[in-house]
Amino acid sequence: MKEDTPYRSLISTPDEEEKNLEYSLRPSRLKDYIGQKELKENLSVFIKAAKERNEPLSHILLCGPPGLGKTTLAHIISNELGVRIFVTSGPALERPGDLAGILTNLSYGDILFIDEIHRLHRSVEEYLYPAMEDFHIDIVTGKGISASTLRISIQRFTLIGATTRMGLLTAPLRNRFGFVGRLEFYTKDELKEIAMRTAEILKVELTDDGAEEIAKRSRGTPRITIRLLKMLRDFAQIKGSPITKELADESLKKLGVDELGLEKMDRELIRVIIEKFDGGPVGIKTLSTAMHEDEDTIENVIEPFLMMLGFIQRTSKGRIATPLAYSYLGYKMKKRQESFF
Repeated sequence: MKEDTPYRSLISTPDEEEKNLEYSLRPSRLKDYIGQKELKENLSVFIKAAKERNEPLSHILLCGPPGLGKTTLAHIISNELGVRIFVTSGPALERPGDLAGILTNLSYGDILFIDEIHRLHRSVEEYLYPAMEDFHIDIVTGKGISASTLRISIQRFTLIGATTRMGLLTAPLRNRFGFVGRLEFYTKDELKEIAMRTAEILKVELTDDGAEEIAKRSRGTPRITIRLLKMLRDFAQIKGSPITKELADESLKKLGVDELGLEKMDRELIRVIIEKFDGGPVGIKTLSTAMHEDEDTIENVIEPFLMMLGFIQRTSKGRIATPLAYSYLGYKMKKRQESFF
């Protein structure tokens, strides 16, 4: 396999300087990747075995809430194998021809990373099946009765798919992955370690208790840890102070991030369920309309953490606010609501 690992993006990228900073914050090797211990151990075995056989890695599906490191893991796998990675997303692949152009440019062992793979168009998804299984694609030439199919062999490659909505993947696509890895929310200690590592890279003075305060409010998500640290860096710079527990607490309160990491939108969702819908149950479409927020954001960004905290429950009839949510926001439950628990 190749020793060099050039990165090629197939979708639009941010400003070059910001992009380079973003990449520098990401670990490049499994040994430097914090958290997800069981997943890392499994990937380490698969990578080592593939390298010993000098074969491409089996197709991998990574699933879990946003911000837990799926994209970072895909890049780490390419670095560990010493192969190129080509990056795109489900919505960007609008036609089978878009996918054909990518697949025919892959070399032996290369990685194709498709983010939001659950949003692939059905025609593109079906076009992907023979590429994943038999490493060929069929191109239709001509029209009508003169149409014919041209079969083109492609190099053996590894597809890494990432999704936040495992349930939206079709069974035929899901079953073609050799390994499905689920990323879990991070512990406070893991997030604290990430905060300290990021602060070192950004050359920000961060105290131990300051890192712990950031970790407490990061919703179990590394992406949020890094986002909060970047914002606190500005407060610390203006005040001429390191990021301490006191500075973090004061600044994050100004930003609307409370002790549990709940932000305005999280508290608003709970309030809407309690005040407008008597604690629930309330369906996602109704909730989306009442909050003026799209369903995808509610289901993938807001709800997972609230469910992990035990503040809301999903039932067959809709969302319900739990006694913990009532207590946290200072509401008193009615007898009808208590009957759900």
